[in-house]
Amino acid sequence: MRFLKKVLLAAALCGAAAGAFASPAEPKNGVEYETLATAQPTEAGKKIEVTEFFAYYCPHCNALEPQLAAWVKKQGDNIVFKRVHVSRDPSVAPQQRLFFTLQAMGLLDQLHAKVFHAMHVEHNRLNTDEAVFDFVARQGVDRQKFIDTYRSMGISGRIRHADSMMQGYNVTFWPMIAIDGRYITSPSQADQASQSAKNEEQLNAQALTVMDVLVAKAKAEKK
Repeated sequence: MRFLKKVLLAAALCGAAAGAFASPAEPKNGVEYETLATAQPTEAGKKIEVTEFFAYYCPHCNALEPQLAAWVKKQGDNIVFKRVHVSRDPSVAPQQRLFFTLQAMGLLDQLHAKVFHAMHVEHNRLNTDEAVFDFVARQGVDRQKFIDTYRSMGISGRIRHADSMMQGYNVTFWPMIAIDGRYITSPSQADQASQSAKNEEQLNAQALTVMDVLVAKAKAEKK
């Protein structure tokens, strides 16, 4: 009898251990992510378009950036990744215009992380045009060329398009991630079911796991 009890106890412990290491439950629509009522147009063709709605001043966007960058690298050619700097009010408008100017000049890969570092580590708010011009000049960018692009109609058009995308995707908070023009999720949303995250890094990791599932789902639906 004692031997049987020991066997049953061992089996129970093994079962508990297996449950502890089981793969997480499939994320639920309306909980960890949402499906847009109206799908938004994408430009990625057969690939999956992933769009981050973010802002340079946002501390949560800053915290997500390293993990998101690693996730994008891991996805490789599986996705087409885009960023959209959101609008808010005139006090942060220079940061938004900075982003789209760097994008237009092909400097985003080079300076994107440096903008986050300037704002959240060096506490340079970049909240005036002159502060932005001084920052980019220190990075070795041609100041006048940058200013001409920054003040161009092309950048104003990109900002209007960003505003239109915010409306289409119903972006009211950030960071928010859109998958293939149909699904949206975020770090806070990805934890709604389990509420197991202890810190922001874990919240972000959960969001990236949900994004993995949504990319796979969108890819299967394209076939």
